[in-house]
Amino acid sequence: MESKRKRAVDVLDRLEAAMPDVRIELDYRTPMELLVAVILSAQCTDKRVNMVTPALFQRFPDPYSYARATVEELEPYIQTCGLYRAKAKNIIAAAQALVDEHGGEVPRSRALLEELPGVGRKTAGVVCIHLGGDDAFPVDTHVKRLAYRLGFSRHEDPDKVELDMQALLPPERWAKGHQLLVWHGRRTCLARAPACERCPVASLCPKKGVRT
Repeated sequence: MESKRKRAVDVLDRLEAAMPDVRIELDYRTPMELLVAVILSAQCTDKRVNMVTPALFQRFPDPYSYARATVEELEPYIQTCGLYRAKAKNIIAAAQALVDEHGGEVPRSRALLEELPGVGRKTAGVVCIHLGGDDAFPVDTHVKRLAYRLGFSRHEDPDKVELDMQALLPPERWAKGHQLLVWHGRRTCLARAPACERCPVASLCPKKGVRT
């Protein structure tokens, strides 16, 4: 376990050196905008989300405006995002819960965020780490894939993958560690054809599941 912990830290060190400008690629200015953008990003690219949110955020600037909206008013702004009908219902319901139960403020607690309609554990974790809330290592498809390839987790369940990653890394590295793996998964360690020849952590990676 100690050698695996050291390797995990070394992986993050190399990825951070290779991608010093790592950050979330969703555009937002307020906690509510972050929450909405992360909800919209499910089964949708960040690029697409960023295309629809300027008009959306102008029309609905805060939780109160979403809470008063109808699904029919919201849907046209997000219909190019996947599952837009369900997302419209969830965003409105989440906003109503924020207004009724949290004074219109987005909680920094992961448990409270998970109680909001349409907010799962991964979404809650992403919101927390970018708002300075509870520590988390959110697991999306990229993080799950890389955790397996790097030999850090053998699980399919994202919650179990997160526990494995948290056991390997100190809490102060979870937030950036999550983002580094996301960026690396999008840019180099691709699902179908990982670019191992230009990977900064190739010498640290057992390449589990990668066809050679």
